Amino acid sequence: MTPLVIVWFVIGLATAGLALYRKLLSMREEDLIHLGPGEESLIPQQSALAHKLDVIDVWGKGLTVATVAIGLVIAAIYLYNAWLQNQQPFH
Repeated sequence: MTPLVIVWFVIGLATAGLALYRKLLSMREEDLIHLGPGEESLIPQQSALAHKLDVIDVWGKGLTVATVAIGLVIAAIYLYNAWLQNQQPFH
């Protein structure tokens, strides 16, 4: 069970790291669209950042689901083992 806990921990760290990375990237994001004269050069940058954030969101959702699923599997294994030990008669 230890390797499963290690995998769960690593995926959890990756999820948290991705969330932090997304937070740092989104700090540079502006909530307005540059359409005025002289701002044309900013549009590709905004578009690229929006695409990067979308990709990070997809990976973040997947990693979050994996973290929760593995955590539930670990909890189920732990509870099942505890139940089995409780079923054994005392010697």
